[in-house]
Amino acid sequence: MNWLTEYRIPIGPWAKSFVDWLTANGDWFFDWLSSVLSAVINGLLFILQFPHPLIVVVLMTGLSWLLRRSVGAALFTFFGLLVIINQGYWKETTETLALVLASTAVCMAVGVPLGIAAARREWIYGIMRPILDLMQTIPTFVYLIPALILFGLGMVPGLIAPAIFAIAAPIRLTRLGIVSTPEALTEAAVAFGATPGQVLRKVELPFAMPQIMAGLTQTIMLSLSMVVIAALVGANGLGVPVVRALNTVNIARGFEAGLCIVILAIILDRMFRTSKGEGA
Repeated sequence: MNWLTEYRIPIGPWAKSFVDWLTANGDWFFDWLSSVLSAVINGLLFILQFPHPLIVVVLMTGLSWLLRRSVGAALFTFFGLLVIINQGYWKETTETLALVLASTAVCMAVGVPLGIAAARREWIYGIMRPILDLMQTIPTFVYLIPALILFGLGMVPGLIAPAIFAIAAPIRLTRLGIVSTPEALTEAAVAFGATPGQVLRKVELPFAMPQIMAGLTQTIMLSLSMVVIAALVGANGLGVPVVRALNTVNIARGFEAGLCIVILAIILDRMFRTSKGEGA
């Protein structure tokens, strides 16, 4: 079997050469992108951290009520955030929330149009499918290497890695929702003189909205699952105390930070889940 390994395909050197080329030729673009994403994150942090924590708790409780019309969901949001404040992790929670919201916004802004394009043109989805499979299955730590090289330490690489990991969800689910639209509905719309754009806006997107919202919640959960990994590249948030607890074998601190992550995940999931018939 030596002959099989003697002439190795230089996959690793090719990847390194590609990243080196990006660094040499796209430095201006990555600096600009880093500035934009940093501004978005800083804006979200200002909104979440400038008011008194109790004001943010009340506002998020009200938002939970408006989105779900559920007393149980609103009460869980209220008391869950109070527990986080009580444990002393409010600042880290707002940093994680800002990172997750920014990552989700990027994923939805890019993923939904790509999902629409993939639904309209099968050859586009044929090209995207292996790329999406690769993005979902490659170990998440691998994302950190080029992210560190291109963006350095900080919140931006902590946003890029979750976005790459999670963007497949809105693309796949948006496409699924649109291709699942009953053909009778689209034929009726065309028979009444609707243009392709009107069919998309008035028939296909409304029918696909449950799947698109499922993609939103999946993106939030996948981004939140990357919190600890994002801490390894200098991103602030709840991942930092988890990593420190791991390094010092501090069970108490690790459990406290982990509980805050769980509470935040449940709150966000309950807020944006739109399926009927679910309990709070």
